[in-house]
Amino acid sequence: MAGRREKLRRVGIIPEYRGFTPDGLASGDAIDMTVDELEVLRLCDLEGLNQEEVAQCMGIARATVAAICSRAHRKVANALVNGRAIVIEGGNIAYSPITTTTAAWPAKEVDTMRVATTYDNGNIFMHFGRSEQFKIYDIEDGKVLNEQVVGTGGTGHGALAGLLANGGVDALICGGIGGGAINALAQAGITVYAGAQGNCDTCVEALIAGTLAQNGEATCGCHGHDHAHDHAHEHGESCSCHGHHEHEGHEGCGCH
Repeated sequence: MAGRREKLRRVGIIPEYRGFTPDGLASGDAIDMTVDELEVLRLCDLEGLNQEEVAQCMGIARATVAAICSRAHRKVANALVNGRAIVIEGGNIAYSPITTTTAAWPAKEVDTMRVATTYDNGNIFMHFGRSEQFKIYDIEDGKVLNEQVVGTGGTGHGALAGLLANGGVDALICGGIGGGAINALAQAGITVYAGAQGNCDTCVEALIAGTLAQNGEATCGCHGHDHAHDHAHEHGESCSCHGHHEHEGHEGCGCH
């Protein structure tokens, strides 16, 4: 008889930092922490929710929350006491959908392609996960019909993919972006042009002209690390994390 399928655990963030190492040489293999374990720690220990509230947020039973929390605490204690590295990845998860967008987001026409760029004073903002503004372009028949700068409405880095999807975005042009965000955007059907830099309008013109390189790989400029058990991992959106495996640098958007 087949076992019962494990229920998906809803999580509210895409982890920005995917790996931690002790100051000095790590002892033994890295400890694997799943994204749902991190989410329970975030909600219980950082946000201060009780286990019943966490269960409602994640769509699971309170007893499951208790078990996950206990397991996650043991992993953190093991890492801190014994000098073990932690890698955050995997888990039977689903990202919580964004049900509303800020009122500043205009309605999208049926036959229009909507492109969003990370935005900072006219230029591509280089860290997707820290974006506070996007510039959106509605394009039809190779022409920009409308363009507008919109805010994220305080949406945290882990929910930006849902915000863009709910805003009808078809393609994103950005600078640095982590693997977790890449996966979430792909699940939402959003094409990613990562590693771009320079003027937003110029990059969109290059996209329309077909000269903007389509790069859907993580382009975070941080450093990763290889683990003793050959467990390579991806970092999240921020470029301030640390580690030791080789990384790809930013690529030009091809529109300079």
